[in-house]
Amino acid sequence: MSNDTVLETGTRPRRLPDRLTGRGQRALRSWELLLLAVGIAIFIANSMASPYFLSAWNLSDATFNFTEKAMIAFAMALLIISGEIDLSVAGIIALSSTAMGFALQYGAGTPVLVLVGLGTGLACGALNGTLVTRMGLPSIVVTIGTMSLFRGISYIVLGDQAFSGYPAGFAVFGQGYVWWVITVELAIFAALALVFGVLLHATNFGRQVYVIGNNPTAAAFSGVRVARVKMILFLLTGLMAGLAAICLTSRLGSTRPSIAQGWELEVVTMVVLGGVSILGGAGSILGVVLAALVMGMVTFGLGLLNVPGIVMSIFIGALLIGVIAIPRLIALARRRAA
Repeated sequence: MSNDTVLETGTRPRRLPDRLTGRGQRALRSWELLLLAVGIAIFIANSMASPYFLSAWNLSDATFNFTEKAMIAFAMALLIISGEIDLSVAGIIALSSTAMGFALQYGAGTPVLVLVGLGTGLACGALNGTLVTRMGLPSIVVTIGTMSLFRGISYIVLGDQAFSGYPAGFAVFGQGYVWWVITVELAIFAALALVFGVLLHATNFGRQVYVIGNNPTAAAFSGVRVARVKMILFLLTGLMAGLAAICLTSRLGSTRPSIAQGWELEVVTMVVLGGVSILGGAGSILGVVLAALVMGMVTFGLGLLNVPGIVMSIFIGALLIGVIAIPRLIALARRRAA
């Protein structure tokens, strides 16, 4: 199907690209360039605001502010590009961590704990995907429900208790180093960025994700198995949440039902800040990588300045609203000027 094919969807036409148009590519590059400039500005501001920021080990610690969330954001980016969303990722982390803690009580070693964490995340993703693709329920409604379901199960199992005493081998995921100040989590982050970048931008599956996000009906008539693709994306998102649970639990050394509280907001903010359209059909992994770095430096810089966590939450919420609203306001201003 050519780039000139236009179909009516509701009240406005939607273009079905085999690839991003030249104009879309230019806009994408401009957004990524802007993120890079913002990241550099924040880096300079942080280095001037705190004498501790430029320490190599402090910068290494700063990566923990975004690596675990970015693991989920990569899969979430594909899901949002396809026109869906998963707000249960933080609940999946809590349930996966609880499942690992429960397995620990029965003497499970590191390999089994990893399989339990990934398996629980995959199962949660399968539940979300089934409810959305098989029953036709809106993903935002489904995942709001499962967000409470997954975390609620964790609270039922743990109450106000915590699982601890994880084996030393398990600590490598969240506390280990590959070389010098390069953490295991940062290495996993880089590897996943490459894998998801290739998956989205250099495979037929990635092209299908874009087409579905632009017009799922036209995609279905073009032979794309829309439900199957979306199911895979929900499974990927659940799997990445399970991986994040392994890294976070390993770093903290314990499991609590309140683990990763509020992360769903930060993950979605990271994806949207990276230039992924909340309406679907557009976005890049490079943008998500840059957004992760920007958010990581902002939160780490605020932490060095002893800014309270509630202020950081306000900032993240305002950032999400701003990133969604500003392009709309610019487009509205251009229409009025025309």
